[in-house]
Amino acid sequence: MQIATLPKVKESEARDRLLRTASMIFYTEGINSVGVDYIVGAAKVTRATFYRHFPSKTDLVLAYLQAAHDAIEAHLTDRTRAGLIEDVCGQIGRPEFRGCAFICAAAEFDDPEHPVRRAVAAHRDWYFGVIRDALGSDEAARRFVMLRDGAFVGGHLNDAQLAVQTFRAAVESR
Repeated sequence: MQIATLPKVKESEARDRLLRTASMIFYTEGINSVGVDYIVGAAKVTRATFYRHFPSKTDLVLAYLQAAHDAIEAHLTDRTRAGLIEDVCGQIGRPEFRGCAFICAAAEFDDPEHPVRRAVAAHRDWYFGVIRDALGSDEAARRFVMLRDGAFVGGHLNDAQLAVQTFRAAVESR
């Protein structure tokens, strides 16, 4: 599913390296805290190469979010209640876990009409639909997504194992 409109560009090793590098940087350091020069240097490409593949930093951020969405969509193969719970708990337990890429991106862009916020909203609408289909109701999906969001934030800011235990207890109590 497309969550953002991306410019048509030719795939290349340099583009892939830029996107991989930016994805790691955006997830670990934030989006607005880093500039194009930092990403270009880390990816070992020229500014011209960057702009050939991504007309703006926003285009790169949208490509990052699309790649994150695609990875989540491919990963969510067990869309049963138990599978979704295990997916959330497994993500929080990863050593490199820094929270939800989409929540983090939304926190950096206040304007709900900004393309980044629209991509975040599209992803969250899709994710809500997956959860609703698995759990059978809007109410159950709202509860699950709210608990997941809290667990992702808590798992990043506090004790990840405690966040997993609390999330599991909360969703299994229903």
